[in-house]
Amino acid sequence: MGAKSLMTWKALAPLVAALALAGCGKGASVFHGAKPEAGDVAVAKVGSDTIWTSDVKREAVAQGLIGEGEPLDVSSDQFHRTLDQVIDQKLLATEASRQGLDKDPVVRRRLQAAHDKLLGDVLVESVVDKAVNDAAIRALYDEQQRLSKTTEELRARQIVAPTEQDAEAIKKLLASGAAFEALAMQRSIDSATRFNGGDLGYFTLDAMPEAYGVALKTAKIGDTVGPFKIDSGYALVHVEDRRPEKPISLEEARPQIVRFLTYDEIRTLLNKLRSGARVQMLISASPNQGAPEPASAPPGSFPKTPPAAAPDKTKK
Repeated sequence: MGAKSLMTWKALAPLVAALALAGCGKGASVFHGAKPEAGDVAVAKVGSDTIWTSDVKREAVAQGLIGEGEPLDVSSDQFHRTLDQVIDQKLLATEASRQGLDKDPVVRRRLQAAHDKLLGDVLVESVVDKAVNDAAIRALYDEQQRLSKTTEELRARQIVAPTEQDAEAIKKLLASGAAFEALAMQRSIDSATRFNGGDLGYFTLDAMPEAYGVALKTAKIGDTVGPFKIDSGYALVHVEDRRPEKPISLEEARPQIVRFLTYDEIRTLLNKLRSGARVQMLISASPNQGAPEPASAPPGSFPKTPPAAAPDKTKK
């Protein structure tokens, strides 16, 4: 099958469900009578079948020409090109039915599979649209904020020296009044921070390598801690600020909350349907088949905003 014919078959996908309905003896009047959607306008007829604006827009969305919910002006070239494709699809599907291809057992199985997938997708969309709304997103966000532990952020600068002796020499220079930022630029071997005066930005101790967490746990603002051993040498760290960690905002958390709620609704729906259905497996389970994947964002575990400069950049 050449590239041209492959594109034709891909273009037929939106009509598969309609053929499936006809093949099952149901919904034969899908393209007749009332408007499929509110505000629909009839834009063409192929035989006795009407093509509506919603059919054209749906095809444009399927091809990625517009996003879901975006407008498509009926006077635009894009609308008319897509309309021509929908008409071609309708003609091909009608001819396929005339030739009896929709009666072939293999084709009927494929049509039924497409019919089932389409209806299942519509059901999932309906359930998710009702459940994943601003109120639900806000409720889960508020619950996450209630459950999350209040932590503290530090802002600090560091100087990394190759040996403990070098670090002690730098510490003496600091004690004599040398500026930490200037010495970081002159003497630090950490290329990730030396050129901005050793600035690590704001970070939480749980985001730091263990040596930093131990050394800075009780450090106060203005303290210079170290030297202590890290992977790339010996570190001196000057604490400039400590403050309560800024919580992630609702808008930052929204994409992950939406994913979690969507997954949770689908899982709940499938569990309900499976518990009420008689499903008999006729083959043994795959040895690699495990439990369902956990939700991507359980309450209380949304990721923290990363520090401005990751402490592990001290590693070579």
